[in-house]
Amino acid sequence: MGPDMHLRPLCLLSLLLGLACQAQAAGPDLLKAVADIPLPGTSSRFDYASLDPGAHRLYMNHMGAGAVVVLDTARRKVVAVLKGFPRCTGILAVPSRHEVYVSVPGEGAVAVLDTTTLKKVARIKVGDFPDGIAFDPDDQRVFVSDESGCQVAVLDARTHRLLSRIPMGGEVGNTQYDPVSRRIYSNVQTLGQLVVIDPGAMKVVDRIQLPGAKGNHGLLIDPEHHLAFAACEGNSVLLVVDLETRKVTAAFPVGRDPDVLAFDPSAGRLVVASEAGPVTVFHEVGRTLRAAGSQEVGRNAHIVAVDPATHLLYFPLRGWRGHPVLRIMAPVR
Repeated sequence: MGPDMHLRPLCLLSLLLGLACQAQAAGPDLLKAVADIPLPGTSSRFDYASLDPGAHRLYMNHMGAGAVVVLDTARRKVVAVLKGFPRCTGILAVPSRHEVYVSVPGEGAVAVLDTTTLKKVARIKVGDFPDGIAFDPDDQRVFVSDESGCQVAVLDARTHRLLSRIPMGGEVGNTQYDPVSRRIYSNVQTLGQLVVIDPGAMKVVDRIQLPGAKGNHGLLIDPEHHLAFAACEGNSVLLVVDLETRKVTAAFPVGRDPDVLAFDPSAGRLVVASEAGPVTVFHEVGRTLRAAGSQEVGRNAHIVAVDPATHLLYFPLRGWRGHPVLRIMAPVR
């Protein structure tokens, strides 16, 4: 194989990015403001959020305050501020278990909350820096990205015990569950890989190389179309990965330092939030994406959650006129 063959994936990525840049020209607003809900605490970083649409609750990790903020989305009112979660990052509500899982890097642990009482029912040591969380309903297991520990921790949801630590070979970004393939997918951001885990066997079964990925941290799975979307912090690119062919099929520029992604399946709308503030909106067309454009939402708007019933988007912002706020937005089209 000649040396030029190794350059072809990167050349293809550059071409795709160039075409995407032309398609992403500035235009009218894609999102409109619905409400700004004041949040308690200081103007410091929020990290992840998780929505339970059926219970009308949004759980937000106020990382800078070490607290979980709980909002009633129907009344648009904060109903609880739960303290004692130092440097809290990832969070996932699991309605079927009436539980919320919270990554607590300040303790190298995952905390489990009862959604009825909002009390802590367990705290499980998992590693160095727990972050993204995924839930496998078939095996009743929780998979946690241990970012700097270069592993994925596996927890038993029934017993709240650590079952295994799966070595990943590099820093682990977000982790997601695919209900169609019944596989766990994890970004290994220092290797530019999307790693496939068999949740029953608790072992790596495949590694998908992502040409052009630098710091692929954010991750979202579209199970219906067998696609994965990987947001790369290092070069501000969104990659579309075909999970059937195990290939990157498209690449798009997004806001600087992209992080959390939200997908509204009935609308076919993907939103990519970034540390720099702008969010980028895409529409799913077949088994790929079409870039609709970018829009400023607010400083540090790197978190987004979507309600698939109302199509409303939730952006916790660390500071708006000196105070944290939850910005609620709706799609214009």
